[in-house]
Amino acid sequence: MASKPQFSFWQIWNMCFGFLGIQFGFALQNANVSRIFQTLGADMEQVPGLWIAAPLTGLLVQPVIGYFSDRTWTRLGRRRPYFLWGAIFSTVALLAMPNSPELWIAAGTLWLLDASLNVSMEPFRAFVGDQLSPRQRPTGYAMQSFFIGVGSVVASLLPWLLAKAGVANTAAAGEVPDTVRYAFYAGGAVLLLAILWTILRTREYPPEVLQSFEDAEPAEKRSSIPKLPSANGGLPWLLVGLAGIAAVRFFGWDKLLYVLAALPLSYGLLRLVAPRLSRDSMLAALTADLHDMPDTMRRLAVVQFFSWFGLFCMWIYTTSAVTKLHYGTTDTASAAWNEGANWVGVLFAAYNGFAALAAIAIPWMARRFGLRATHLFNVVLGGLGLLSIALIRDPQWLMLSMVGIGFAWASILSIPYALLSDSVPAAKMGVYMGIFNFFIVIPQLVAVSTLGFLLAKVLGGEPARVLMLGGASLILSGLCVLLVRRPAPQAA
Repeated sequence: MASKPQFSFWQIWNMCFGFLGIQFGFALQNANVSRIFQTLGADMEQVPGLWIAAPLTGLLVQPVIGYFSDRTWTRLGRRRPYFLWGAIFSTVALLAMPNSPELWIAAGTLWLLDASLNVSMEPFRAFVGDQLSPRQRPTGYAMQSFFIGVGSVVASLLPWLLAKAGVANTAAAGEVPDTVRYAFYAGGAVLLLAILWTILRTREYPPEVLQSFEDAEPAEKRSSIPKLPSANGGLPWLLVGLAGIAAVRFFGWDKLLYVLAALPLSYGLLRLVAPRLSRDSMLAALTADLHDMPDTMRRLAVVQFFSWFGLFCMWIYTTSAVTKLHYGTTDTASAAWNEGANWVGVLFAAYNGFAALAAIAIPWMARRFGLRATHLFNVVLGGLGLLSIALIRDPQWLMLSMVGIGFAWASILSIPYALLSDSVPAAKMGVYMGIFNFFIVIPQLVAVSTLGFLLAKVLGGEPARVLMLGGASLILSGLCVLLVRRPAPQAA
């Protein structure tokens, strides 16, 4: 069998350049969506529920798009049609969101934006695997990480830079300032142009050519039939979900807690339905692999849960916490509130910049101290960074908090995957990496369904306390990584 040709630096650059646009969209979303929601009249307790689009669309869209893009071939190629359509709809959403006249329209636009970004992003990961040889794949993924960092820093800084250039940073009550609107317009242009660059400057191997390369999966493994779990195992999960729904209804709890109850309910239904489907269907295969995941992956799921719960606390409530605690206002139309919101964009750019620097240090740390100790150290730094936001009074000094958060962010994006890759069969690497995304999305769904309730009923309406909760969650994730064993690599 033939080896894949080696690509030049600039060919890999062109292949990954579209990721710059995708991350531009995600960074604008993370840094500014809470600001837009509050500007349009959302209470702080409402904000997590309005964010529900982000994790829910990731949970639904990524595995489906990954499954279908494996089976697509058109004149444009295999993955690139998804790049194109995702980019078009993402650009439309970026142009529309800051002009939303009502809160419910902004929330709906977030669904469109996040779903469209996921349509483009999921095939990009597989695109590198398709085109590059195993020897060059680390370079390809490193290039994607580089564009993640660049896109995040520039996009997060945009409102602040525009304000420094004289663009109006305040607006009438209920209107989004020009700094945010123009940042989203620029983001839409960058996203579309960057992805078009990759589409026009790359090509894809047809399926029959891919199967001729030496790193292709053997035919007997591609045709293997998954072993489905018993449907009886779904009943306890179904009952737990129904009990949760009944409890929310009976006690009159926040309706967003229905989302939390829906998680075990959905898994129970999946377990009940999957055995009745064709063995080679997407749903049946996914259910079988989810049930049979390695022990290391189950333990890493706990690590991921606390890591991403902490991150979502930060993304949702940093704007509210900083404007209230450090700028002394909750008036979204005031100059002080908008100045504080812009500073949050600078802080988010900073932690992404520190993460890029941390990514250089992490390989050395992992060789010197091991993966687990390195991850423990980094996420504890991040947890202390989040905790310190509630203690520091000078907003300029919050930049120091971002150093720890940057190290945690770089570690969360890399070390769990390094730990996972040693524990799963090579023939199912793609499937299990897709399933692993569930353990990013589920804690986000838990966050959006519980944080508003916790803020109002437990944390005294103080958003800075949500950040402290997030910091504690990051520290706990580091302790949980010590329970993860590193097994010997499995055969394919």
